[in-house]
Amino acid sequence: MSSERAAELKAAARDFISLDLNPRQLCDLEMLATGAFSPLTGFMGRADYEQVCSSMRLADGTLWPVPVTLNVPLATAERLAAGQKVALRDIEGTMIAVLTVAEIWRPDKVREAEALYGTSKPTHPEANYLLNVAGEACVAGTIEVVELSARHDFLSFRGAPAALRAAFQAAGTHLVLAYQTHKAMHRAHVEFTRNIARAHNAHLLIQGVVGKKDLGETTHYARARALRAVLDRYPPDGARLNLLDLSTRQCGPRATLWHAIINKNYGCTHFVVGHDHHDLGEYADGAPVYGRFQGLELAARHEHELGVRLVPMRNLIYEEDHPEHFLVGRTSQRHVSVPDGHSPFGRPERGHEIAQWFSYPAVLRQIVPPRQQQGITLFFTGLSGSGKSTVAQVLVAKLMEVSSRPVTLLDGDVVRKHLSSELGFSREHRDLNILRLGYVSSLIASHGGIVICAPIAPYAQTRAQVRGMIEQHGIFIEVYIATPISMCETRDRKGLYARARAGLIKNFTGVSDPYEAPTAAEIAIDTSNISPQQAADDILAYLFAGGLIEPPADAADAGHVAPEAQAAPRTQRPEAEPRPAR
Repeated sequence: MSSERAAELKAAARDFISLDLNPRQLCDLEMLATGAFSPLTGFMGRADYEQVCSSMRLADGTLWPVPVTLNVPLATAERLAAGQKVALRDIEGTMIAVLTVAEIWRPDKVREAEALYGTSKPTHPEANYLLNVAGEACVAGTIEVVELSARHDFLSFRGAPAALRAAFQAAGTHLVLAYQTHKAMHRAHVEFTRNIARAHNAHLLIQGVVGKKDLGETTHYARARALRAVLDRYPPDGARLNLLDLSTRQCGPRATLWHAIINKNYGCTHFVVGHDHHDLGEYADGAPVYGRFQGLELAARHEHELGVRLVPMRNLIYEEDHPEHFLVGRTSQRHVSVPDGHSPFGRPERGHEIAQWFSYPAVLRQIVPPRQQQGITLFFTGLSGSGKSTVAQVLVAKLMEVSSRPVTLLDGDVVRKHLSSELGFSREHRDLNILRLGYVSSLIASHGGIVICAPIAPYAQTRAQVRGMIEQHGIFIEVYIATPISMCETRDRKGLYARARAGLIKNFTGVSDPYEAPTAAEIAIDTSNISPQQAADDILAYLFAGGLIEPPADAADAGHVAPEAQAAPRTQRPEAEPRPAR
């Protein structure tokens, strides 16, 4: 856009309706403006949207698997009309672009969720965003970009598609292998990409995804520093890092196809695909959300049309006799298999113990703070009357006594009152309440705080979802207060159980609604025969033993249980050993 046209739009903007874009919409707008979403030049209208949902193609037949829409609240949509101009602004109010409205329409969000994510349940975070956060109406039209949001970080690693294509052409680079990641790269990732780039005689482009979904995300700084730290592990001029402001959708197979198209727009001729590319991980029952290799299989069916060669991410083998490198091949007794480059000893981002050969010190310094500086979430779960709130309150006091770290208590009843007062007690609303609790906890953990949550949280799948959300930022410890329901009823000062058994309270957990007891909680305590103080001491001892909290020198004199005297809770579920703190 010319400076004259930009000045003209800025002057006229005082008469435009303004729309403040959220972080995801800002990312989408930047990807549209820079050509990363080519052939798209603007947010989708109804015809493209419906075809993409049903057949992964635009209305003109072009392959495109993911809807890119500008969702707005109904109240905003009702103020708009075709031909009207809308100022699209960032969170600071700066006008980024002007949209001339061509179409206002209502999406079928349930159908979209089923098409993209295979579910319309809120336990899938992207489905939850679509159904419960994204606006009910969509606006499409011509976009004129005035000025993109200013970037202040890692400027040398932010290249637009046209700029990268020009740089590759100027360097005489004809083959470019894209490795896209939203995580740090460790030794296995580096070994694989270095070897596969050499095998294809290609230049490596590391596409580090840093696009935000919400205002609370700040973790891209550590990831970007960690990615920068591996560049010297490649031959000179053999690899390039680029930070991609893509707000991912975590839609598994469709995401694989989408990312291949995006990377082609950056000049890439080859694209690395993992066995679970942009899968969410595993549900509570251990099953992958989308299934292994589904993304690769879908993209492979369109490989010729894509014009990009797909390179499967292979399992790598660490050979003890040759610790200086990884191998691709069969295992033996002196081999350790590393599927897709992830550590068999756990995720370092989650605080697990890390084998010396797994990564590089320069990478780990960026992504793994000392254990005693990592955010901790103690997530209590149990029946009403089991003692969760009481033990949690005692634990807060004991933690404040021995540590200067900030401690936040999120009690189930208090959160219901202040954060989820509009919600009822259907399964859907209970899930949403717990997911909100998990989101707040993840923010606290991301800043190194300690948060104690004490909801009922009756459903295993939702608890697993919260675990995954929080473990991106810190350590998650599930504390199951395993007090039997008979004891809970004897403590029922409010008479809730009696009213529930009389049919006066519907959907009451443990009576008319199920409680899915944890089978592998880190800590399990039955408060039937121990005091809240003893229970809190058990949890504190677990934190001491795991090196998560430094015990005071006078712990014994102060009445606290020393870690060497008691390294685990005194009461555990017999069928499940507690897992080590993550």
